[in-house]
Amino acid sequence: MRYLTYRENGQEKLGVLSADYVTVYDLASLGCSYSDMNELIESMTKQEQDTLEKKMQQSKGIPYDAIEKCAPIPVPKQDIICLGINYMAHAEESARYKKEAFGGERPYPVYFSKRVDRAVPDGGMIQSHSDIVERLDYEVELAVIIGKEANHVSREDAYDYVFGYTVMNDVSAREVQIRHKQWYFGKGLDGFTPMGPCIVTADEIPGKPDLSIRSTVNGELRQDSTTDLLIFDVAYVISELSQGMTLQPGTIIAMGTPAGVGMGFEPPRFLKSGDVVTCEIHKIGRITNIVC
Repeated sequence: MRYLTYRENGQEKLGVLSADYVTVYDLASLGCSYSDMNELIESMTKQEQDTLEKKMQQSKGIPYDAIEKCAPIPVPKQDIICLGINYMAHAEESARYKKEAFGGERPYPVYFSKRVDRAVPDGGMIQSHSDIVERLDYEVELAVIIGKEANHVSREDAYDYVFGYTVMNDVSAREVQIRHKQWYFGKGLDGFTPMGPCIVTADEIPGKPDLSIRSTVNGELRQDSTTDLLIFDVAYVISELSQGMTLQPGTIIAMGTPAGVGMGFEPPRFLKSGDVVTCEIHKIGRITNIVC
């Protein structure tokens, strides 16, 4: 299933997106009423999902291109848990940009949190914050949505706790990020979390995700990799984090970005007003946003 949030007559609604990404079915009209996506993630049962699939076959729906889109989780319950430098090639380009020695070893994951005022939907605007930011960058990432309370989870059982996946752009202000010696401010500005277009449930992508992941800027391919190249995979991350913290339903974990971000070029190629950024992950979808 592909769950999304959209707005109609000023009201946020939940829907299901067809497998071909063409038609949206309103959940309430299918007899499934949840107040928002966080409640759906926490409460949706397999039986309800099976019933929805049957009802969708008998419903007309509305064109996806006609809806007013929202991010699938417009307001996350908590800050997003993010992984830094979780692809080896990106670790190399990051060290090169910061003129640091790269040892080639990553024995432990780098975790940080990303503040989200309101997530930006497919088609929404990335705020440039040009008054304080000159080095605006993009980062396509696989985002994992936790589906049930996870505490002391083994790596073998980790995927049982995944509700689904979505696409995220971890927009970053590089000079702010580096100046403050940590990443919270430089990655947490308003409008820095494009996400969507939907949440694809874990049953559509069983086991370890091995998906192509890419980004383009103004149609030019910048990042082109696969989630199979993650240094620390989804199961490792869920297991490790859950040993010391309880992951609640709706928790979002962004798994890091591959090489090809703006700071990785020589000279760097940062975003400017009017640039069109598209982030795409196979089997999940794509989001396109304009820098303003």
